[in-house]
Amino acid sequence: MRRAGLGEGAPTGNYVASGYSVYEEENEQLSEGLRDKVKALKHLSIDIGAEVKHQNNMITEMDSAFDSTGGLLGATMGRLKVLSRGSQARLFFYLLLFALFVFFVLYWVIRLR
Repeated sequence: MRRAGLGEGAPTGNYVASGYSVYEEENEQLSEGLRDKVKALKHLSIDIGAEVKHQNNMITEMDSAFDSTGGLLGATMGRLKVLSRGSQARLFFYLLLFALFVFFVLYWVIRLR
């Protein structure tokens, strides 16, 4: 059943034409709003991508710093192991010489006053 004035093409008649225009205008406003939201999302995703790249660079730098610190710590631990396996008599002798030196310096400082 067809209405009078409604064909296959563009709507005719004052009421139908104004209704079509209202819907078209509303559709245009909604699509403009959607376009603005898409632009905002695009900028936001670009900013997020830039921040992720920056954070990845920082993590890479921290990783290399931790690797170098780990190497230094490993070398220090190796030296401590060698030192602990070494002659205890030699260490005791060096400690005794250091203590005698300190006591001699203190005696000399007190004597000169």
